[in-house]
Amino acid sequence: MKKLIAGNWKMNGSQAMTQDLLGEINSGLNGALLDNCEFLVFPPSLYVPTALKNNGPYMRVGVQDCSVHESGAYTGEIAAPMIKDIGCSHVLLGHSERRQYHGESDETVCDKAKAAYVQDLVAVICVGETESQREEGKAFDVVGEQIAKAVPETATADNTVIAYEPVWAIGTGKTASADDVAEMHSFIREKLAERFSDSENFYILYGGSMKPENAAELLNTPNVNGGLIGGASLKADQFLAIAKAAT
Repeated sequence: MKKLIAGNWKMNGSQAMTQDLLGEINSGLNGALLDNCEFLVFPPSLYVPTALKNNGPYMRVGVQDCSVHESGAYTGEIAAPMIKDIGCSHVLLGHSERRQYHGESDETVCDKAKAAYVQDLVAVICVGETESQREEGKAFDVVGEQIAKAVPETATADNTVIAYEPVWAIGTGKTASADDVAEMHSFIREKLAERFSDSENFYILYGGSMKPENAAELLNTPNVNGGLIGGASLKADQFLAIAKAAT
């Protein structure tokens, strides 16, 4: 299984930045990286067309969210058929920032994933605990419940990626230890195995301040099949260095 190196640009960028960044990344993709890694970026929706024009043959492009509705009077939302129509392959769902700032529930995330599946999109479903939940010893309860409620029964290894993002390690500079990551990813794999016959083939990404300095240790941790990278995905040299760490 190749490592999936995914970049979540969040609300950052411009047309020029999108073109330049993808150009720099594409120029750095060599045989060894392509033999060991697959690549995916989630730009802001307005810059998805620019990304699709500059993503090259090896970079897939996704959207950072989608609606549960196929169409209609839902101002500001983007429907899964639109995402498919423009040429994207993936949609990022249930990110902690969507949960925190937009009140998204596991049930909402599940409905969005189902909408994505109808369009043959791959849903990258995020799970993870807050710092207070971890300190209270509830990390596994929280993540287990998210896996149970946010991942549809129709999920498969082909249409779903799980991204574990300890909320306390996103944008804070803090990173979970390799032992913590191994334990949680093993737990996620076990929870998937309880529901899905192809659980061993699900990609489980780690997303929590992954950077070149810690990427090798994290990406070589059992059951870590890649990374969902935030800030470091906005710099070509750092994004490529993380990919190189996977080799």
